[in-house]
Amino acid sequence: MLQIMGFTKNNIIATRAEDNLTEKDIQKIHPLIHNIVNRGQKVRWYFEMENFSGWNIKGLWEDIKMDLSHAENYEKIAMVGEKKWQNWIRQFMKPFTSAEIRYFDLEEKDEAKEWISQ
Repeated sequence: MLQIMGFTKNNIIATRAEDNLTEKDIQKIHPLIHNIVNRGQKVRWYFEMENFSGWNIKGLWEDIKMDLSHAENYEKIAMVGEKKWQNWIRQFMKPFTSAEIRYFDLEEKDEAKEWISQ
């Protein structure tokens, strides 16, 4: 499940992922990205993962398609979550974007929010 968090505003998209992400979860992000890009801005994405177990196959495919179509639209991505996801997600995201990607532990949420906002 993917929740849009309260500090989503301007060019920041803030989400919280739990359990498995589905195609519908990923599709929630498309309008937010398009609104930012249509204003001539780059996307800053705060992606928090707690009790996250990955994507189902349709969700993964939708995520890959979204990342490919918006590769140049990302400026910063803050990945916040359990250590087990750090290397996998960083390696997964790198081919799809030139954005600056930083990983933060769950205990570093405030630092991640500050970084994504600067």
